[in-house]
Amino acid sequence: MPTLPTVPHEIRTPRLLLRRPDPADAEALCAAVQASLPELQPWMIWAQTPLDLIATRDNLQDVTAKFDARENLRYHVWRVPEQAGVPPELIGSSGYHALDWRVPKGEIGYWIATAHAGQGYATEVTHALTELALNPAASGGLGFRRLEIRCDPANHRSARIPPALEYTLDAHLVNDTVAANDPSQLRDTLIFSRTRS
Repeated sequence: MPTLPTVPHEIRTPRLLLRRPDPADAEALCAAVQASLPELQPWMIWAQTPLDLIATRDNLQDVTAKFDARENLRYHVWRVPEQAGVPPELIGSSGYHALDWRVPKGEIGYWIATAHAGQGYATEVTHALTELALNPAASGGLGFRRLEIRCDPANHRSARIPPALEYTLDAHLVNDTVAANDPSQLRDTLIFSRTRS
């Protein structure tokens, strides 16, 4: 097993705080998911049967353990208000999935709550995660050699992000999967990547 890099529990961007999940986030996470189900369900399998508060809290304990073991590096996305004294608001989730530390490589996934969509937050998050992942470990990064983003081409908002961040379209897989909300419908998958030599 290769030596694994130090993974930060927090990442700050100009407007956001990406933070390692905590079971205490359960109520805020449930609220963001419930308010966004119509937009999440066409693309996310997990959104078909969203977890209740107790199950979310239990799930976050598992997510936290996997983060600490570097098996799956999920971050909750918090919007940091400009006004002093106003608490951050959980507006989505992102992180590194499908990790293979032998390469090393991973895949970025993301979703932003409906009330905050269209404001560039997903791009801001993905840019920060891309920079951290592809920076060498000696420079404080994760030292990834390959980073992927996969999405349905019909998910236009999601599909616009990788090219904007200089990802290359590696493949358009036809009839690669089924629709998250209708398994009778076949869907395509776009695979984008950035690599470091």
